[in-house]
Amino acid sequence: MNKLIGAKAFDIANIIFLCLISAIVVIPLLHVISGSLSSTYALTHNMVRIWPVNMNLDNYALVIRNTLFWNALKITLIVVVAGTIINLALTTLTAYPLSKTDLKGRKPYMLFIIFTMIFNAPVIPMYLVVKSMGMMNSIWSLIIPAAISAFNLILCITFFRGLPEELFDSAKVDGLSEYGIVWRIAVPLSAPIMVTLLLFYAVGHWNNYYTPLLYITDASLRTLQLYLYVLVAQNNTTDALAASGGLDLIDTSPQGLQMATIVTATLPIALVYPFLQKHFIKGALLGSVKG
Repeated sequence: MNKLIGAKAFDIANIIFLCLISAIVVIPLLHVISGSLSSTYALTHNMVRIWPVNMNLDNYALVIRNTLFWNALKITLIVVVAGTIINLALTTLTAYPLSKTDLKGRKPYMLFIIFTMIFNAPVIPMYLVVKSMGMMNSIWSLIIPAAISAFNLILCITFFRGLPEELFDSAKVDGLSEYGIVWRIAVPLSAPIMVTLLLFYAVGHWNNYYTPLLYITDASLRTLQLYLYVLVAQNNTTDALAASGGLDLIDTSPQGLQMATIVTATLPIALVYPFLQKHFIKGALLGSVKG
């Protein structure tokens, strides 16, 4: 009886704690969404809490007409798609041979990989390398330096080690090459971990603003997160207003424009994530248990 009461008390305390954590996360989001839908008067007089005050869509009309926003979104989509494809290809091609215990020199390679997880490259040497390779103000500066994540690589290696070795032996007997084994057997059997890595890499590229801040100075090559940084952190809404031709809209404000841009920029990844979440959880658990 005492154990049952203790278990119920723990469940209640756990639920209360999780509700508080959820409220801490959700309330600021609701405030931003409400502010983007509220009138300028309500925003300037701090009347907005978690519900819109004096419903207003002029801020979103301004975002939709903003050419700088759409250009930043285009650059971000290019980086996400191209970067994620390169990430998955290189991670898979590196993880498969390293998952074989009979690979010569495997231990030194693994030590080098683990070393990069503990000691990251300093900013200045990394900047000088990117500059010396002529990748400044280039989309490749956002893709090549982060082509492989050591953590994701180890996760993929662990998953590959859990696949039945007999399948690979049978494929070799049938005359299938190593590349054929990777793309026809290993990758199809590793759909959960592939979706997990895809989500890790895609979200990482989407949310990355620090790397563009270092390597991108051309305004036409700004990613969406760098555009948001300039708009919000530097409070630079003049360019956005000029690019949208929104001066004729009667109920807009810099704060409302910032909130509407944040909501619009967050919406795509928020819509995609629920459909990939189950694969993400499954792949992460399988990759951590097997091996």
